Amino acid sequence: MNILDTIPKDRLITGLALLAGVLIIGLIDNFFLIWLTLGVIYILAFKEAMNLFDIKNNDLLYFAVAIWLVAAIFSQGDDIFVLAGIAYASVVAFNRDITWKNFMPFIYPTAGMLFILTMYQEYGILALLWLVAVVALTDVGAYAVGKSIGKTPFSPTSPNKTLEGVAGGISAATIGGMFIGLSIVDLGISFIVSLMVSTSSIFGDLYESALKRNAGVKDSGTLLPGHGGVLDRIDGYLFGGIVMLVLLRGLV
Repeated sequence: MNILDTIPKDRLITGLALLAGVLIIGLIDNFFLIWLTLGVIYILAFKEAMNLFDIKNNDLLYFAVAIWLVAAIFSQGDDIFVLAGIAYASVVAFNRDITWKNFMPFIYPTAGMLFILTMYQEYGILALLWLVAVVALTDVGAYAVGKSIGKTPFSPTSPNKTLEGVAGGISAATIGGMFIGLSIVDLGISFIVSLMVSTSSIFGDLYESALKRNAGVKDSGTLLPGHGGVLDRIDGYLFGGIVMLVLLRGLV
């Protein structure tokens, strides 16, 4: 059986539409457009994360918007995340009625989205396309190999994942990403970054699966036909983006 025949039609159509959107935005390569696009994705993902963490305080969305507005003029998004953590810790210390639970969406997905925006500011559109390619190849490779020869369960958190699929996805992403990364770094660094980003994206997906399992839901939302919610589509990028920026800063 052809692997494509196993993919639901709505999932395939949505995936192709998202890919087309990414390519168009990448070709335009405009900071405001990238910031706005990532911002819309961030706010939608933030709202889904609130549901997964069972947080009912919708006022938190205003703080999420404020953080993203600051990110438009402050180039170190990762520093914004640290400052937000200090600010919230101060508020929790001052008011004992406020709990740490409400800060969880400011860790996930906020940290990943801020790191991704910062990576674009520091390393350009090619770094973003490299990230997209590595995570996408990880997903596609894991699906194809898992469907073909997958037998060994990878983790009880995500029963559908197999060890063979994970190995296939990481291998495909490392090899493919290595050549894409040559436009930014040398071969050795490109190999290391691609390998680590691919591996981290697997665990990004696994982390979101754990959140959904704890929340008792199949998907984080219903916005994307065949894919579920926004978090379902970007979970690998949230871990992969952080790892890629840290490695690029440390190795380049």
